[in-house]
Amino acid sequence: MNTIILQKGKDKAAWQLHPWVFSGAIGKINGRVQSGEVVAVYNIEQEFIAYGIYNNISRVAVRLLEWNPANEINEDWWRLRVRKAVRNRKHLLTADNDAVRLIFAEADFLPGLIADKYADYISIQVHSSGIEQVKGLIVDELVNLLQPKGIYERSDLKSRDYEGLPDSNGVLWGELPPDFVEIVENGIHYKVNIIDGQKSGFYCDQRENRFLTAQYVKGKRMLDCFCYSGGFTLNAFRAGADEVVSVDSSALAIDTLKENVKYNGFDETKHVAVQSDVNKYLRQLGEGGEKFDVIVLDPPKYAPSRSTLEKASRAYKDLNRRGLMLLGSGGLLATFSCSGAMDIETFKQVLAWAALDAGKEIQFIRQFSQPEDHPVRASFSEGEYLKGLLVRVL
Repeated sequence: MNTIILQKGKDKAAWQLHPWVFSGAIGKINGRVQSGEVVAVYNIEQEFIAYGIYNNISRVAVRLLEWNPANEINEDWWRLRVRKAVRNRKHLLTADNDAVRLIFAEADFLPGLIADKYADYISIQVHSSGIEQVKGLIVDELVNLLQPKGIYERSDLKSRDYEGLPDSNGVLWGELPPDFVEIVENGIHYKVNIIDGQKSGFYCDQRENRFLTAQYVKGKRMLDCFCYSGGFTLNAFRAGADEVVSVDSSALAIDTLKENVKYNGFDETKHVAVQSDVNKYLRQLGEGGEKFDVIVLDPPKYAPSRSTLEKASRAYKDLNRRGLMLLGSGGLLATFSCSGAMDIETFKQVLAWAALDAGKEIQFIRQFSQPEDHPVRASFSEGEYLKGLLVRVL
């Protein structure tokens, strides 16, 4: 096996079980290592640290897998990791919930791999060259464990460019998913477009937060921004919301949302679906003097890296300022960030600035986070990406 020697003083994170070794930490490479190849990583004193997968293009040059030198990275190793990940989620699959994240990349010691179960289908995304090498093996193990009707790959990700990988989309096993796969979450039915929908087709990470937010909407008028296929909207109707206005820039998302409202038998006369840029629409609502009792802001990732955090903070502040302007005393704002670079304390500060600019006094009454099928590995805090706040206007 080829080996990699880390520079002096650059091995601390690896010893502490952090799964990433950056290219600048490498002092020497012994052998002709190919991207996607398993290597042994040592410190400058020639002490074994871990096995990992090398990539000669990515800034993350080695994704570490195993710190016990006796555990060889072979087929059995990969299959065991998949089995453990699936086993830890099986209790989440019930009659009221048949959509779950099966594998969450580094959190499950499978760096660069996402696998989501949507009823009888599995949607996967591959972010790393190492997983690309064993993709067939992983698919085979998922089939053995879950007997899905089909497994579909949605690897059309910017991260693949950094790994030197082309886009890869299509059926990996079994049947092509239909245009809409029917799933159940929190007892609510959804039609999910695995092939053309956002990400892997749905956002399982907001499952608990949708349910929690809905506890505050009975008899209220709610605005659901960046609504996608209607997770917060549908939970609100189930909880007795009087009216919901749902906004998204995607025509496919709005069409799917309308179908989901009808599919669940909710009163369509109480629902307004708007295809629009959210910031533009919030501005229009403000100019029109509109008011809501509850507002949900669930935007896409504004800060993909720490270098963009300052710019993203301004965008989050302006978005939340516009939302707060539409709330009167006692109004509630459920606001989220899925940017890993934005920690909860920084997010609270952004909300404080937004409230100041909006001329509002606010309280934080609840914090939201990602659910247990999106666990955070103790040695990899970067996996804690989703955070949210329930804000009351005084």
